[in-house]
Amino acid sequence: MNLLLILLVSLLSCAAQLCQKQAAYLGRRHGKKQLILWIALSLFLLGVAMLLWLLVLRVVPVSVAYPMLSLNFVLVAIAAKLIWRETYTLQQWFGTLAIVAGVALMGSHL
Repeated sequence: MNLLLILLVSLLSCAAQLCQKQAAYLGRRHGKKQLILWIALSLFLLGVAMLLWLLVLRVVPVSVAYPMLSLNFVLVAIAAKLIWRETYTLQQWFGTLAIVAGVALMGSHL
């Protein structure tokens, strides 16, 4: 259950960051309405993520929970590759793999 809550917080944070990217991308082209919409959605998702994070911190030591939020780096990188066709070097993929390995080690204690 704890691992699922941490994963949900990561997914919500990732979605919020993607909304911010979309706001930056569309805001230049489509004006203030699109910009405000994407920023508002981002703030909402970040707010929900924060409330769930408080719940996580009640039951998981911060020394374990906080490093697991590095999953955000992985989720955002994969989403950016799929959505905006961003390119990544081999070094970046190895770094991403190292993050996943570290999270797996941390998560094995939950």
